[in-house]
Amino acid sequence: MKYYIIAGEASGDLHASNLMKSILKKDSNAEFRFWGGDLMQKVAGIAPVKHYKDLAFMGFLEVAKNLNTILKNIKFCKEDIQKYKPDVLVLVDYPGFNLRIAEFAKSLGIKIVYYISPQLWAWKEGRVEKIKKFVDEMLVILPFEKDFYKKHQVEAHFVGHPLLDAISDLPTLDLQKFKSENNLNEKEIIALLPGSREQEVEKMLQIMLSVRPYFPEYQFVIAGAPSLPKSFYQKFVDENVHFVSNKTYDLLRSSKAALVTSGTATLETALLNIPEVVCYRSSKISYEIGKRVVKNINYISLVNLIMDEEIVTELIQNELNTHNLVKELTKILEGENRTKMLENYEALREKLGGKGASDHAAEIIVNG
Repeated sequence: MKYYIIAGEASGDLHASNLMKSILKKDSNAEFRFWGGDLMQKVAGIAPVKHYKDLAFMGFLEVAKNLNTILKNIKFCKEDIQKYKPDVLVLVDYPGFNLRIAEFAKSLGIKIVYYISPQLWAWKEGRVEKIKKFVDEMLVILPFEKDFYKKHQVEAHFVGHPLLDAISDLPTLDLQKFKSENNLNEKEIIALLPGSREQEVEKMLQIMLSVRPYFPEYQFVIAGAPSLPKSFYQKFVDENVHFVSNKTYDLLRSSKAALVTSGTATLETALLNIPEVVCYRSSKISYEIGKRVVKNINYISLVNLIMDEEIVTELIQNELNTHNLVKELTKILEGENRTKMLENYEALREKLGGKGASDHAAEIIVNG
């Protein structure tokens, strides 16, 4: 069969590439045309129609400035689908773009599968109506999303979380080799994951690194975002603060604990079995707007949302200060709190259904 896949972000590229591998196991004659990145290209052996780096516009201002480009991309995508005539259109998250494409493809009678639901349970719940109308199969990766859709009379499939696939495929790590390759010293590591946007990273690293004097027996290692140049991080680096780029999973696996900015990284850290403190701070105005827009949410980290209880501490806005960070980090380095968190991680993995998300999703896409 012919598959047209649209992934608009780096995480979508990772999960869609694993999905493509699984589709090929079930349909050896599969043909792909896709919007995505290097990982998808590696599987398909052909370049993407458009690379996600050319699609990623963040925030109201950037979207407004690039509106013309976005509209051109949507028009081009519609024409391309019409020419290619796929048997199945697979949409990976990226709702602003993908829901418009779904509406168009439905009018052509193409089967539409949505893999990795947009977080409609947090905001823009009204978009469920579009999914009801235009999507044939909704494949969700968080257990509570199935219930969310059921409430809206949509029969979604919970396939498990693809991060478990990505993480279970990691090769064994040689800690000494990792340390020497990255010029790290012999001390145990506390990993710092400050996000990926310049302003956010700057703000987060200042507060995260303020705990250093309290933990002289550890070295702090920053996980560099691929979107930021190495030179940006140099001002934070010294003999006891290091930086590694594009090796976040290996860094986490080498660490005793981590300070993590909210987002997917909080779940990745937990699935790699590293105790963490979740950090979040934005401008007062953004935070107040966010609180009004995001409904019915008790937590900001995916770990706690999935478990529906606070198993990792979240330090938000004014609670994110040196005193609280030192207190919470100390708790998870040794002793009872650390053990309890690791036990909760085990329960989290069970709740996410173990590995196999890509295979389960491919089965529904290929054999419906």
